[in-house]
Amino acid sequence: GPFANIAHGCNSVVATTTALKLADYVVTEAGFGADLGAEKFFDIKCRKAGLKPEAVVIVATVRAMKMNGGVKKDDLGAENVEAVKKGCANLGRHIENVKQFGVPAVVAINHFISDTDAEIQAVKDYVASQGSEAILCKHWADGSAGIEELANKVVSLVEGKTAQFSPLYPEDMPLFEKVETIAKRIYRADEVLADKKIRDQLKAWEADGYGNLPVCMAKTQYSFTTDPNMRGAPTGHSLPIREVRLSAGAGFVVVICGEIMTMPGLPRVPSAEAIKINDDGLIDGLF
Repeated sequence: GPFANIAHGCNSVVATTTALKLADYVVTEAGFGADLGAEKFFDIKCRKAGLKPEAVVIVATVRAMKMNGGVKKDDLGAENVEAVKKGCANLGRHIENVKQFGVPAVVAINHFISDTDAEIQAVKDYVASQGSEAILCKHWADGSAGIEELANKVVSLVEGKTAQFSPLYPEDMPLFEKVETIAKRIYRADEVLADKKIRDQLKAWEADGYGNLPVCMAKTQYSFTTDPNMRGAPTGHSLPIREVRLSAGAGFVVVICGEIMTMPGLPRVPSAEAIKINDDGLIDGLF
């Protein structure tokens, strides 16, 4: 599906509504962190389709906690309980963000064989301190049996009927205020930096009848900020807006933040540069 760092990050409305007609429980993914995929799933897809989610599963790994705690990628296989505890602040931010939408959440710890019991317990203890529950999932090694506990927990959350879903902002809020709402409440930024040209463009779209559209933030998936190297749960930063684009057909306004690239997957030297037509009129460089 579409990437949640540059697009809306979830499957189609048709896919989800069809599944709801055919199954008792429907599980659908929203990409990357809850600051991107979940926010867009709630504020764009659920709003437009009239969906009311009843539970959220936040997927986390011990390795991600260690990286957010300052451990280098090459050292993630070594036990480091203190780094796990430090990095859990990032997970806590995601839990807080999901709660803002009124949907109960459970944390799924996606198990790696390098995870130690002490590291796993550190994550469980932290999540419990945040009023949620973390469940160890070993589906990679044990198949469906390794995730049965999580499935039962999700069913209990759904059957508990505690969800009171509500989008983060109303449809009639001005476009720039929608951007500020996401930046301040989800990313914990202090301010949004946008020049007069960008602000005027948003006002022009409002005048043309597009003011009720949700906004789709294009931002690095590696941080709550626009700096991919700023880990953890930073606050007090600024969110620079580089460009805005109207996707009238899709039904949202794309807000491009920082240095995010909207055509992902290209290497520094694209393969297209090696494609040529030779003297015989044939194409060289395709493979």
